[in-house]
Amino acid sequence: MNALPHIYIATAKSEVTSNLDLTVENLPALEIAPPIGFNGPGDKWSPEDLLMASVASCTILSFKAIAKASKMEWISLKCVSEGVLDRIERKTQFTKITTKAVLTIPVGGNKEKAVKLLHKAEETCLISNSLTAKSDIECEVLFG
Repeated sequence: MNALPHIYIATAKSEVTSNLDLTVENLPALEIAPPIGFNGPGDKWSPEDLLMASVASCTILSFKAIAKASKMEWISLKCVSEGVLDRIERKTQFTKITTKAVLTIPVGGNKEKAVKLLHKAEETCLISNSLTAKSDIECEVLFG
Protein backbone atom coordinates (compact mmCIF):
# COMPACT_ATOMS: atom_id res chain seq x y z
CA MET A 1 0.00 0.00 0.00
CA ASN A 2 1.20 3.49 -0.79
CA ALA A 3 1.68 5.95 2.05
CA LEU A 4 -1.46 7.65 3.36
CA PRO A 5 -3.31 9.87 2.85
CA HIS A 6 -4.72 8.83 -0.53
CA ILE A 7 -6.93 11.17 -2.55
CA TYR A 8 -9.87 9.88 -4.63
CA ILE A 9 -11.80 12.11 -7.01
CA ALA A 10 -15.13 11.40 -8.72
CA THR A 11 -17.08 13.88 -10.83
CA ALA A 12 -20.85 13.81 -11.27
CA LYS A 13 -22.68 16.08 -13.72
CA SER A 14 -26.23 16.35 -14.98
CA GLU A 15 -28.64 18.53 -16.89
CA VAL A 16 -32.15 19.33 -15.69
CA THR A 17 -33.90 16.50 -17.55
CA SER A 18 -31.12 13.89 -17.77
CA ASN A 19 -29.65 11.21 -15.57
CA LEU A 20 -26.23 12.08 -14.27
CA ASP A 21 -22.87 10.98 -15.58
CA LEU A 22 -20.32 9.78 -13.06
CA THR A 23 -16.69 9.83 -14.08
CA VAL A 24 -13.39 8.91 -12.55
CA GLU A 25 -10.15 9.52 -14.42
CA ASN A 26 -9.11 6.55 -16.60
CA LEU A 27 -12.37 4.62 -16.02
CA PRO A 28 -15.52 4.18 -18.10
CA ALA A 29 -18.31 6.62 -17.19
CA LEU A 30 -21.41 5.38 -15.40
CA GLU A 31 -24.94 6.64 -15.97
CA ILE A 32 -26.57 7.17 -12.57
CA ALA A 33 -30.25 7.58 -11.73
CA PRO A 34 -32.39 7.44 -8.61
CA PRO A 35 -33.42 3.93 -7.48
CA ILE A 36 -37.00 2.70 -7.79
CA GLY A 37 -37.58 3.59 -4.13
CA PHE A 38 -37.05 7.25 -5.05
CA ASN A 39 -39.19 7.01 -8.21
CA GLY A 40 -36.22 6.29 -10.44
CA PRO A 41 -36.30 4.05 -13.51
CA GLY A 42 -34.63 1.06 -11.83
CA ASP A 43 -32.46 0.33 -14.85
CA LYS A 44 -29.40 2.39 -13.92
CA TRP A 45 -26.89 2.35 -11.09
CA SER A 46 -27.96 4.55 -8.18
CA PRO A 47 -25.87 6.06 -5.38
CA GLU A 48 -27.47 3.52 -3.06
CA ASP A 49 -26.44 0.64 -5.36
CA LEU A 50 -22.92 2.02 -5.59
CA LEU A 51 -22.64 2.21 -1.80
CA MET A 52 -23.70 -1.42 -1.34
CA ALA A 53 -21.36 -2.45 -4.19
CA SER A 54 -18.56 -0.60 -2.41
CA VAL A 55 -19.19 -2.45 0.86
CA ALA A 56 -19.35 -5.86 -0.86
CA SER A 57 -16.24 -5.30 -2.97
CA CYS A 58 -14.27 -3.75 -0.09
CA THR A 59 -15.09 -6.77 2.07
CA ILE A 60 -13.73 -9.11 -0.61
CA LEU A 61 -10.60 -7.03 -1.20
CA SER A 62 -9.98 -6.85 2.56
CA PHE A 63 -10.42 -10.62 2.82
CA LYS A 64 -8.00 -11.23 -0.04
CA ALA A 65 -5.28 -9.21 1.72
CA ILE A 66 -5.94 -10.82 5.10
CA ALA A 67 -6.09 -14.35 3.67
CA LYS A 68 -2.81 -13.81 1.83
CA ALA A 69 -1.10 -12.50 4.99
CA SER A 70 -2.56 -15.44 6.97
CA LYS A 71 -1.60 -17.99 4.30
CA MET A 72 -5.24 -19.09 4.10
CA GLU A 73 -6.06 -21.07 0.97
CA TRP A 74 -9.43 -20.37 -0.58
CA ILE A 75 -11.22 -20.87 -3.89
CA SER A 76 -13.92 -18.22 -4.20
CA LEU A 77 -15.82 -15.60 -2.22
CA LYS A 78 -19.19 -14.04 -2.99
CA CYS A 79 -20.45 -11.12 -0.91
CA VAL A 80 -23.95 -9.66 -1.11
CA SER A 81 -24.36 -6.44 0.88
CA GLU A 82 -27.88 -5.35 1.82
CA GLY A 83 -28.53 -1.92 3.29
CA VAL A 84 -31.57 -0.77 5.24
CA LEU A 85 -32.47 2.82 4.40
CA ASP A 86 -34.62 4.58 6.99
CA ARG A 87 -35.41 8.00 8.41
CA ILE A 88 -33.77 8.81 11.75
CA GLU A 89 -34.35 12.22 13.34
CA ARG A 90 -35.58 13.67 10.03
CA LYS A 91 -32.52 12.39 8.13
CA THR A 92 -32.69 9.61 5.55
CA GLN A 93 -29.74 7.30 6.05
CA PHE A 94 -28.58 3.72 5.96
CA THR A 95 -29.12 2.32 9.44
CA LYS A 96 -27.85 -1.22 8.96
CA ILE A 97 -25.75 -3.05 6.39
CA THR A 98 -25.56 -6.83 6.36
CA THR A 99 -23.05 -8.57 4.14
CA LYS A 100 -23.75 -12.22 3.37
CA ALA A 101 -20.47 -13.92 2.53
CA VAL A 102 -20.20 -17.35 0.92
CA LEU A 103 -16.60 -18.55 0.97
CA THR A 104 -15.44 -21.75 -0.69
CA ILE A 105 -12.25 -23.28 0.68
CA PRO A 106 -10.39 -26.46 -0.31
CA VAL A 107 -11.56 -29.76 1.15
CA GLY A 108 -9.81 -30.23 4.48
CA GLY A 109 -9.44 -26.47 4.98
CA ASN A 110 -9.89 -24.81 8.34
CA LYS A 111 -13.51 -23.59 8.52
CA GLU A 112 -13.05 -21.80 11.86
CA LYS A 113 -10.06 -19.86 10.55
CA ALA A 114 -12.03 -18.95 7.42
CA VAL A 115 -14.90 -17.53 9.48
CA LYS A 116 -12.46 -15.63 11.70
CA LEU A 117 -10.79 -14.06 8.65
CA LEU A 118 -14.16 -13.12 7.12
CA HIS A 119 -15.08 -11.30 10.33
CA LYS A 120 -11.70 -9.59 10.33
CA ALA A 121 -12.25 -8.51 6.71
CA GLU A 122 -15.62 -6.98 7.65
CA GLU A 123 -14.04 -5.19 10.62
CA THR A 124 -11.21 -3.75 8.52
CA CYS A 125 -13.23 -2.76 5.44
CA LEU A 126 -12.49 0.94 5.07
CA ILE A 127 -15.83 1.62 3.39
CA SER A 128 -17.86 0.14 6.27
CA ASN A 129 -15.59 1.89 8.75
CA SER A 130 -16.39 5.21 7.07
CA LEU A 131 -20.15 4.84 7.52
CA THR A 132 -22.40 5.44 10.53
CA ALA A 133 -24.66 2.47 9.72
CA LYS A 134 -24.27 -0.65 11.85
CA SER A 135 -22.40 -3.22 9.78
CA ASP A 136 -22.50 -6.99 10.19
CA ILE A 137 -21.42 -10.08 8.27
CA GLU A 138 -23.12 -13.47 7.92
CA CYS A 139 -20.68 -16.20 6.96
CA GLU A 140 -21.16 -19.45 5.10
CA VAL A 141 -18.13 -21.61 4.39
CA LEU A 142 -18.31 -24.35 1.79
CA PHE A 143 -15.78 -26.98 0.83
CA GLY A 144 -14.97 -27.28 -2.84
